[in-house]
Amino acid sequence: MATLIFALLAYLIGSVPFAVIVSRGMGLADPRTYGSKNPGATNVLRSGNKAAAALTLVGDAFKGWLAVFLATRYANTWGVSDGGLALAAVAVFVGHLYPIFLRFAGGKGVATAAGVLLAINAWLGCATIATWLIILAFFRYSSLAALVAAIFAPLYYIFMFGIGPYTPAVIAMSLLLIYRHWANIGRLLAGKESRVGQKKS
Repeated sequence: MATLIFALLAYLIGSVPFAVIVSRGMGLADPRTYGSKNPGATNVLRSGNKAAAALTLVGDAFKGWLAVFLATRYANTWGVSDGGLALAAVAVFVGHLYPIFLRFAGGKGVATAAGVLLAINAWLGCATIATWLIILAFFRYSSLAALVAAIFAPLYYIFMFGIGPYTPAVIAMSLLLIYRHWANIGRLLAGKESRVGQKKS
């Protein structure tokens, strides 16, 4: 029962839509009404407000980190196993992808996944974020950077820790992230994907 409660709370934390909250708080248009209509930092950046995009990025990453941190902090008290912690890690990520507060139409999960990985292990998170930044710097495609980072994240985890309790969780998040970027893959192959900072018609 405690494991299910941890997973539910993690999901609810993940469902908090920082893109919408930040945009409303700063008097900007709802990110679901322009660009890719995705409630995430990359789309908020298309509004031209870099501060709003940065706050969204930090908020989405923080909720991923917070859910795993809290689950880890109270796991022993409530008798939650490592498998339960891994479930909470996936739950907060799924909460961002399919948030109950936005009728299950959420973002693509890049920042939230980064927060989860940082909470699992700082080196794992930093290695994955570094991969994302390198690809972004060279190609300026946020989606391509996310896809490459998603592929490398499970490899980094296995290289650092072997097959551990979080291995299925990291693989699941990577597969879900790739799935959420399926349309982006098609645009990348067609040469029609928007670059970072470019307004999408």
